[in-house]
Amino acid sequence: MRATKSPIHAVSTWVRRQPPKVKTFLAVAAGITALVLLRFIVHDHDNLFVAAESVHSIGISLLIYKLTKEHTCAGLSLKSQELTAIFLAVRLYCSLVMEYDIHTILDLATLAATLWVIFMIRFKLKASYMEDKDTLPLYYVLVPCAVLAVLIHPSTSHNILNRISWAFCVYLEAVSVLPQLRVMQNTKIVEPFTAHYVFALGIARFLSCAHWVLQLVDTRGHLLVALGYGLWPAIFLISEVVQTFILADFCYYYVKSVFGGQLVLRLPSGVV
Repeated sequence: MRATKSPIHAVSTWVRRQPPKVKTFLAVAAGITALVLLRFIVHDHDNLFVAAESVHSIGISLLIYKLTKEHTCAGLSLKSQELTAIFLAVRLYCSLVMEYDIHTILDLATLAATLWVIFMIRFKLKASYMEDKDTLPLYYVLVPCAVLAVLIHPSTSHNILNRISWAFCVYLEAVSVLPQLRVMQNTKIVEPFTAHYVFALGIARFLSCAHWVLQLVDTRGHLLVALGYGLWPAIFLISEVVQTFILADFCYYYVKSVFGGQLVLRLPSGVV
């Protein structure tokens, strides 16, 4: 007698069989639906940005738990952690000189935790670091972000260095997870705590993107004027969307794995 498939399994099987265009349409439709729900559930959309930073902090906390409990950093990308520390440090600087608020405190806490993770990978748990899998050169990420920041940055009244720094941390945050995705692509198997961490990043990215998109809707486009003129407002919003879509595919397989009761996430070829 054949076992009855669960609704989650049936839906995931159907989605997996669809052509890329249909999958893209479904992903966009799901994103729009989530945005509409958030617009009515969350009245102060600034809370979404705080929530995004908080979820990122939770993700880092999961890494700390993994490192202290299992005494291994296998499956983690040191380069992604270093890129994260860089954009957090730059964003913290911008926050201090431009607008000191709750985001400054959250960034400081997340930066401290990230630096601790880097220290553990580099020194305490170096023997378990999969350097041969962490193959994406940092300059592939840093140089394009720096060049783009010099060329396209806010046109506000702040100092030019501060404006370039702001743009740099926005661009770098959007792609800082790429080395971690490369590690997962090379290993094909993602252990639970690493999967939880990357999923937390995906949720944080979505909440941040939702914050800006809903702000744009609420202000009827006036947010673009507040961000400046030229290409910067459009590039800024595109960066937020890119952050979300970079991790969307992984988050799908993560949710599918969790509902399927699998402790270890196995990624099909080409997912990341």
